Amino acid sequence: MHTNRDWEDSYRQRWQFDKIVRSTHGVNCTGSCSWKIYVKNGLVTWETQQTDYPRTRPDLPNHEPRGCPRGASYSWYLYSANRLKYPLVRKRLIELWREALSRHSDPVLAWESIMNDPQKCQSYKQVRGHGGFIRSNWKELNQLIAAANVWTIKTYGPDRVAGFSPIPAMSMVSYAAGTRYLSLLGGTCLSFYDWYCDLPPASPMTWGRAD
Repeated sequence: MHTNRDWEDSYRQRWQFDKIVRSTHGVNCTGSCSWKIYVKNGLVTWETQQTDYPRTRPDLPNHEPRGCPRGASYSWYLYSANRLKYPLVRKRLIELWREALSRHSDPVLAWESIMNDPQKCQSYKQVRGHGGFIRSNWKELNQLIAAANVWTIKTYGPDRVAGFSPIPAMSMVSYAAGTRYLSLLGGTCLSFYDWYCDLPPASPMTWGRAD
C-alpha cells in the first residue's frame, strides 16, 4: 500500500475555486444557457448548469437543467493550444505588403503596386490552401485590409467588397460590427451561414453581378 497520499491533494485542488460567476457560452448556439462558472486564480476550473430559471406555466415542467456537453466543455476550448489568440496572415502576402509599404508612403498606393503586378499577385494567390500563416498584429493587418478595401472601391466600386459576419448566436457584437461596416461602405453582405459552411446544397445563394 502506498504511504504517499499527495495525489489526493492534487485531486481535491482540481475542484477548488475562489468564486462563482454567472455566464454563458459563445458556441454558436441560440440557447445561451446560463452556467455557474467556478473560478480559481482568474481561470475557469469547472462549470455547472444554473437551476434558477422561472417556471413559465404551472402546467409545464421546469426548463432545467439547461445546458449541453458542448457548453460544459467550453473551458477546454478556452484554454486549448489550438485556439487562435492572435491575428494570422499568409507569409507570402505580408512580405509583399511590407516591401510595398517601404516603397510607398500611401498604403493604398502600396496595395495598388501589388495588384498591378501580375507576378506578385500570382505569387501569393497560388499558395492559398497550403497554410503558411504567421503571426502579425491588428495595427498592421487593419491597415492592409483598409488599403485593400479603398483600392477595390476606387477601382471597381463598393459593391465589389463582399464579406460576412459571424452568426448572431455566436456574438451579436461581432455580427453587428461586420454587417454595419459593410452596409455603411456600400459593400455586399453575404449570409452569415457562409461563416460555417452549412448552407443546404440544394439551396445555393448567388451574390453580386455576372458582369
